[in-house]
Amino acid sequence: MHHRATSRRTLLTVTAAAAAAAVTGVSTPARALSDDDAAPAARDERLRQLIAGMSLEEKVGQLFVMRVYGHSATAPDQADVDANLKEIGVRTAAELVERYHVGGIIYFAWAHNTRDPRQIAELSNGIQRAGLAQPTPLPLLISTDQEHGIVCRVGKPATLVPGAMALGAGGSHADTRKAAQIAGAELAAVGIRQNYAPVADVNVNPANPVIGVRSFGSDPQAVAALVAAQVKGYQGAGVAATSKHFPGHGDTAVDSHYGLPTITHTRAQWAELDAPPFRSAIAAGIDSIMTAHIVVPALDPSEDPATLSRPILTGILREQLGYDGVVVTDSLGMEGVRTKYGDERVPVLALKAGVDQLLNPPKLDIAWNAVLRAVEDGELTEARLDASILRILRLKTKLGLFREPYVSVSDVNRTVGGAAHLAHADRIAEATTTLLLNEGGLLPLSRRSHGDVLVVGADPASPSGTTGPPTTTLATAFTELGFTATALSTGITPTAAKIEQAVAAAAGKDVVVVGTYNVSATSPQRTLVARLVATGVPVVTVAIRNPYDIAHLSGQRATVAAYSWTDVELRAAVRVIAGAARPKGRLPVPVQRADDPARVLYPVGHGLSYA
Repeated sequence: MHHRATSRRTLLTVTAAAAAAAVTGVSTPARALSDDDAAPAARDERLRQLIAGMSLEEKVGQLFVMRVYGHSATAPDQADVDANLKEIGVRTAAELVERYHVGGIIYFAWAHNTRDPRQIAELSNGIQRAGLAQPTPLPLLISTDQEHGIVCRVGKPATLVPGAMALGAGGSHADTRKAAQIAGAELAAVGIRQNYAPVADVNVNPANPVIGVRSFGSDPQAVAALVAAQVKGYQGAGVAATSKHFPGHGDTAVDSHYGLPTITHTRAQWAELDAPPFRSAIAAGIDSIMTAHIVVPALDPSEDPATLSRPILTGILREQLGYDGVVVTDSLGMEGVRTKYGDERVPVLALKAGVDQLLNPPKLDIAWNAVLRAVEDGELTEARLDASILRILRLKTKLGLFREPYVSVSDVNRTVGGAAHLAHADRIAEATTTLLLNEGGLLPLSRRSHGDVLVVGADPASPSGTTGPPTTTLATAFTELGFTATALSTGITPTAAKIEQAVAAAAGKDVVVVGTYNVSATSPQRTLVARLVATGVPVVTVAIRNPYDIAHLSGQRATVAAYSWTDVELRAAVRVIAGAARPKGRLPVPVQRADDPARVLYPVGHGLSYA
C-alpha cells in the first residue's frame, strides 16, 4: 500500500548522504528527489512519489511540530532527559524524531534549546541528522517565536531588533523590512528556518492582555504594509515567515493562553479591521499562517475556536482569501483550544478544519495516536493527510532543506550579532522612540544642568532572558553619554518602603527617570511618580512596554515611549532623552483618557520633536 520499496530506491542518494553525515558531522545530502529550483509541477510530482512511499506513522508524524528539552540532539543534560521522559516519553530530540517522525521542532529558551549561537547550530544539525536517518529520510522544519521586542527565544549575542509596535512608531517600511532581514539571517545561520512572526493582529483594544506591543499598531492599512515588509525581509533571508493569529487577535480582553476569548466583530468589521494584514501577507507570498484560539461568532456561529473551525480556516482563509500555503496552529497546549474539546479531539478537529501543522500538543502520544486512529477509523482520509504533507514538503523544498539541511557551525559567529547588524538595530531603534510630553522643553537633558540622574522603576524579566534589568540598562546608557547615573529598582508594584527609598534617593539629584510598565488605575507606580514629582526634582517617565501608561500619570515633565525593555530600545530612548538622537517616533495607536476612554488623549501620529 505504501510502496516502501519504491521509496527506498528513490531515496538512496539522500540515505547515503545521511550516513555520511552521521560520520562527518556535517554534509550535504545529494540533490535528492526535490530540487528546489525544479518547475512546480515536476517538484510536486517528485514530492507525491515521496509521500506515497511513507508509512502511515511517518505521515502522521510529519504533521507535528514539537518542543523538546535540551541543548543537544543526542546528549542533553540529565535534567532535560528527565523532563523529556516525563512529558514526551523519549530521552532526546533524536529519539523524538525516531519514534514519532515529527516534521518539525520548536525551540524555546526555557527548554534550554537556545544557549548560544554555535550550540543552537549544532543542535539543529543533530536534529537534521536524526531526520535523515529515518526509514524515509526527511529534513525537519525547525521553528521558534522570534518576534523581537517582548517575545524573543534567541537572546544575546544575537542581534535584538525593535519589536512590532516600535517599528510601527518608526513607520518606515524599509527599516521594518531590514529588521526582519537581519533577524532572519541570524535565525537561518543557526538552522531555524520557520519564524512565528510577524504578528498581523491589529491592536484596536488598549486592554488587550496578550497582543499589545506585539502588534504594529491600530490602523489596519499601516499594519498591513509593515506585515508585508517583514514577510519580504524574513523570506528574503531564507526563513519562512508566519503571520498570526488568524483571523485576528487584536480586539481581545482575554489571553488565549489561559482562556477562550470571543471577538464580537461583525463580518464587515472583521473585513475592515482584521483582514487587511492577512490579505497583505498573502499577497507578499507568506509561507505560513498561524491560527488563533479565539471564537468569532460572526465568522463561525458554532463558536468553535478558529483553530478548529472549518468555516474560518477552509471557508475564509483557503477559499475566500485564496491562501494555499502552510497553516500552523497556535500551541495546542494553550487553554483557549482545550476549553471545549479534549486533547484527543483537538488535533483531529484541527486537521478537519484545514490545518497542516499541529504545534506543541501537551501530550504528543495522545495527539499523535488520535490522528493515527482517525485515519484507521475513516474519520480522516489518508488523502487529507497527504494534502497537508505536500504543503509542508513544498515549504521544506523552497527553503532548500532537501539540498542542504545543515548549517556551518564555524560560520555562525560571522553572521549572528555581527557589528553591521548591531549598528543597524541601533539606528532603527533610534527612529522609533516617541516623545509624548516635554513640558517647558526639559528634553533634551543637558549634562551641565541635569548631569546627575536617578533611574528608578520597573524591572520585568528580560524578554530574551539575557538583557537588563531595565533600570541598570538605562543608567548604564546615561553613564556612557557622560551623565552621572544611579539605578534603583522599585519594581512593577512598588511597596511603600520602596517608594520612600526612591524619594530619599531623589534628594539632590538633577532629574529622576522612571521606567513605567503597564500602569493601571490602581497601580502603585502612580504613587511612585506622584511622590517623586512632589520632591520638586524634574521627573521623566519612560514607558518600557505599553505607551498607554501616560494616561494614568500626571506631574511628570516629560514622557517617552520605548515600546519594549530590550537593550536596543532602552539605549535608543536614553540617546533621545540626552539629545544624542532626535525623537522621530509617532504613536501607532491612540492613547485614550483614563477617566473617559471615549476621548483620545494622544491620537495616532502624535509625537513631539526638538526645536
